[in-house]
Amino acid sequence: MTASWTLDSLDLTQLDRFASRLALILRRGDVVTLSGPLGAGKTTLARSLIERISGDSEVPSPTFALVQRYDTPRFPLAHCDLYRLQPGEIEELGLDDALGEGALIVEWPERAADWLPADRLDIALEETAEPNRRSLFLTGRGIWRERLERLRALCEFIEGTPYADAVAHYLQGDASTRSYARFDLPHRTAILMNAPRQADGPPIKDGKPYSALVHLAEDVTPFVAIAHELRNQGVEAPAVYAFDLDQGFLLLEDLGDRVFGIEIAAGSAMADLYGAAVDVLLTLAQEPPPTLLTIDSHAPYQLQSYDEEAMLIEASLLIDWFWPALHGKPTPEAEREEFLALWRPLLAAAAKADTGWTLRDFHSPNLMWLAERDGIGRVGVLDFQDALIGPKAYDLVSLLQDARLDVPESLEAALLDRYCSARAAQNQHFSSDDFRSLYATLGAQRNSKILGIFSRLAKRDGKLGYLAHIPRVAHYLERDLSHPDLAELRRWYARELPASAALPPLAL
Repeated sequence: MTASWTLDSLDLTQLDRFASRLALILRRGDVVTLSGPLGAGKTTLARSLIERISGDSEVPSPTFALVQRYDTPRFPLAHCDLYRLQPGEIEELGLDDALGEGALIVEWPERAADWLPADRLDIALEETAEPNRRSLFLTGRGIWRERLERLRALCEFIEGTPYADAVAHYLQGDASTRSYARFDLPHRTAILMNAPRQADGPPIKDGKPYSALVHLAEDVTPFVAIAHELRNQGVEAPAVYAFDLDQGFLLLEDLGDRVFGIEIAAGSAMADLYGAAVDVLLTLAQEPPPTLLTIDSHAPYQLQSYDEEAMLIEASLLIDWFWPALHGKPTPEAEREEFLALWRPLLAAAAKADTGWTLRDFHSPNLMWLAERDGIGRVGVLDFQDALIGPKAYDLVSLLQDARLDVPESLEAALLDRYCSARAAQNQHFSSDDFRSLYATLGAQRNSKILGIFSRLAKRDGKLGYLAHIPRVAHYLERDLSHPDLAELRRWYARELPASAALPPLAL
């Protein structure tokens, strides 16, 4: 199966813009072939691709060396010019090894036809009657059939926005399947979110997959709706300039690069940044979110509730992934049932307590410092598509027990006091004691979930970097379990899991 796409009469600027868009979707294991007669522009396109992936504007021709290798920030890249390839030389080039490590751009691919993999993107270039213009004929083979169609949809989406003439720059994404790019024009930029709808995973309970059970966003619709409502409430969510709900493309306001973690590493006071973020949550606590959120020219989006079952399934990631990784065997059924029985009454109460906005990912990787703005506008909020109506304490836990940064216990206590004092001033019925109990319960639930997620990312997806955060998260969990209302739960954890200071290597 193949897919085809023709781009007629591109000048050199348009060719470079196309290369910047193609570079966004390239990954390890990809082969892109460039064919056409001498002078057709193969090397010009190859250089543009390499520059966009590597960030290096000095790209030598590989004509005499046949293969030129580049260590780029994303993956190793090899540029092959096979024009002078002699019979029998293909095996000496080490292309299989290069492909196993990274991606290949191959000029004169017809000279290595027997070697070429079935899954590849072929680009044929032709000169046109106009000087310095080329036509491109793209063919996606194998897995590249759908990827070429996606690339075409992305380009067509951008063409319908004010950023049609912008050059794209790849941005490192998060742990999700979303990808991001910055589109640059003179004097302004925008961020592209590329988030194709995710197919449901296998059913795990009542015929439903995990994403449905815990109410995770499966397309970009919630992001558009929630961003609009947050901005109505004075929160600096990025403005949505353009969107395609069916394809999963969003063009967003660029809030910059000053993520909380980078700012703190550069010397900004954690207390100042986190204090400003607490003020955002206090603002959101004043008014309940509407159940129906509007989207221009589309049906409204219904905000769901963070129910007991969703919280329990999330907490159970600890016994699904972390417990087995610690002990090197599946969790015994008796321990599983005891774990669930201890959690059910706690989460049933939590799901109904002090409810309002629950953004669910309100922590340092998703918070931007906008120092030039005022008040709560100094905090940009990036990731909220999984937001629900749920206990307000959840987002405060996400912030003050940050899985990616060490939050000193003294700072956590001071900001928790500040939050409770402000809430009590807002509402005479607010109980600080009840809120602190809820905070500890949701902290234990969230940190149990995160231990499970980080173990899953390491074992199932090979993303071992997340293991470095596990001791921090386990330490937060111990803080939460020290609350008197969690005494029975604390005994289960003390029996089944070692203290954070004594965590052994996980059996992955």
